[in-house]
Amino acid sequence: MPVRSVSFFVVLLIAGVSLLPASAQERATPTIVPMRERAEVIDRWLEERFETVLPDLMRRENVELWVIIGREYNEDPVLRTMLPGTWQSARRRTVLLFHDQGPGEGIERLAISRYAAGDLFPAAWDPDAQPDQWARLADAIAERDPATIAVNTSETFALADGMTASEMNQFERALSDTYRERIVSGEGLAIGWLETRTANEMTVYRQINRLAHTIIEEGLSEAVIQPGITTTADVQWWYRERIRDLNLTAWFHPSVSVQRAAAHSDDGDFSGPVSDTVIQPGDLIHMDLGITYLRLNTDTQRNAYVLRPGETEAPEGLRDGLHVANRVQDLLTDAFEPGRTGNEILAAALQAADDEGIDATIYTHPLGYHGHGAGPAIGLWDQQEGVPGWGDYPLYPNTSHSIELNAAVTIPEWDDQEILMRVEENAFFDGDRVTYHDGRQTELYLIPRQP
Repeated sequence: MPVRSVSFFVVLLIAGVSLLPASAQERATPTIVPMRERAEVIDRWLEERFETVLPDLMRRENVELWVIIGREYNEDPVLRTMLPGTWQSARRRTVLLFHDQGPGEGIERLAISRYAAGDLFPAAWDPDAQPDQWARLADAIAERDPATIAVNTSETFALADGMTASEMNQFERALSDTYRERIVSGEGLAIGWLETRTANEMTVYRQINRLAHTIIEEGLSEAVIQPGITTTADVQWWYRERIRDLNLTAWFHPSVSVQRAAAHSDDGDFSGPVSDTVIQPGDLIHMDLGITYLRLNTDTQRNAYVLRPGETEAPEGLRDGLHVANRVQDLLTDAFEPGRTGNEILAAALQAADDEGIDATIYTHPLGYHGHGAGPAIGLWDQQEGVPGWGDYPLYPNTSHSIELNAAVTIPEWDDQEILMRVEENAFFDGDRVTYHDGRQTELYLIPRQP
């Protein structure tokens, strides 16, 4: 961090919320529960998901038995989402087994491991009676005689490809030819588990997004930004510290950049580094931030304008530019239909934008247990013709998505300079309509805030 801004930055960290403008202070910040309560909530949600979400998914995918295997510090991504709230990782080799006992009987859950996985998975291996863990797993499978045995392998989705080569080799060697031939990919089951949200999760997810928005609003205010002194890197690190102070984590390093008249932009393309720029009056500030809380992730981009002396609002061109980006959001979410693939949704939304004369780029992704979550990719910023594999996955109800895109707009007040108005908001698709978790930005934040 440049020396010139250290003292100002430290003052802001000490001041915290007390410097928050009145308009932002009025937004109630959701309660952040202690760690013990978080573990209890996570376990309660998992129990509900195992009882309600998992049976439907296993039957949808025609899977009778699902085996998930992970070793300590090299966990299957799906396995990590199923561990009790007090577990930070797998223990030794953790093997979870799910057996569909049929309608009305539910899903049997076992841990073929030395340790029970909390109260969620009773241990079904006694090393004193059978020292070989693989042999015990093979026996447990034979006892249930499933028609299909799903394991997490996928050439398309990293999140569904958690079975390592060495574990797969040992697993197959332990099985008889009869059961080895019944192994199938659990790709659809893994993605379905990760992407599906329950009603109870969504109730809290909306509050998690409200929490993210209050953090964002604070950072994009005079409580944090002093034009002519504060740099974009200062704000990035303020976000990191603020998130940590709230006993939360960020799943990626926040991004803060500016666009201004005279064609200045400090963020290059989407893959390049962001420079450290002193924020000045007249700047359009863009930020990108994601927090993790109760194993759920947010991903939000918002924009602020730094008022010049004598200004009380942003230039009309910038305000109109945000409304154009909002219109692209509408065109995109209007294209959401169950069963449509991500590539089909992308093509429909881009065509609708083109019909209205909007130069749009769409790169929307699922959101949930992971920031770039499981489910259909709806474009990548450098793949607007469709995304092979990821984009061929269909849209399902009860899923969350990060509505991420930009619109190229010209700003008359900046001599018709073209800028990218970039927005990203988190939303829920219930199978019929898309609703934003905590609204969306339709007006630019102003620095300083106006009465």
